Amino acid sequence: MLIIPAIDLKDGQCVRLQQGKKEAVTVYSGDPVATARKWETCGAKVLHIVDLDGAFTGKQKNLQSILEIRKQLKISIEVGGGIRDIVTVDKLVSAGIDRVILGTSAIEDPGFVGEACNKFPGRIFVGIDAKDGMVAVRGWEHVSAIEAKELARRIETVGVSGIIYTDIARDGMLTGPNLPALQEMIKTVAIPVIASGGIATIEDVRNLLTIPNVWGAITGKAIYSGSLDLKEAISVAAAAENAR
Repeated sequence: MLIIPAIDLKDGQCVRLQQGKKEAVTVYSGDPVATARKWETCGAKVLHIVDLDGAFTGKQKNLQSILEIRKQLKISIEVGGGIRDIVTVDKLVSAGIDRVILGTSAIEDPGFVGEACNKFPGRIFVGIDAKDGMVAVRGWEHVSAIEAKELARRIETVGVSGIIYTDIARDGMLTGPNLPALQEMIKTVAIPVIASGGIATIEDVRNLLTIPNVWGAITGKAIYSGSLDLKEAISVAAAAENAR
């Protein structure tokens, strides 16, 4: 299981939102590149970046910061937030972004998702953000009538390479991940599933490691607040992998 640090960008700053609410924002750093370098130095193999302005408006607003991080880091980078057309996907992949994460468009424009998967095989993941098992869209401001598991089945058939599954009731709350919902999602599809939301402590990491086939776990607020040490989390996950 990969431990994946998150950088959420809003107005060029590293922030965290509580339960995805744009008014419940905490600014952690005005230097996203330095923050990204810090997580790489801790041993992360993948960095997760979300353009929050893009998620809310549908157009990426932090592209320059993202491209600068890409230039400075050697590890894999995945980017999501406001990516709703093939031109934006092309721009990111051409700039060296390893994986592009689609969200709202998975419901609103499935044709675009299929096109992206065909053009960039292996590069397209979909973020499924759920509240009480139902999919939330447009920066989590709207809850749809589609079940998270149903969306997962649909996107798997069009060639999506993986799912980032977030329980938004837990995101930024440091209350621990929703393990039963995560297990259900992993059983639903054969493609990789990355857990996101609620990871607070090293115990949460150990709990995730008990679930078979969790491909990765994204951590944000916990590593910024200090309740989770990224180096320790990576070490614990590596030790569990070696023991298998």
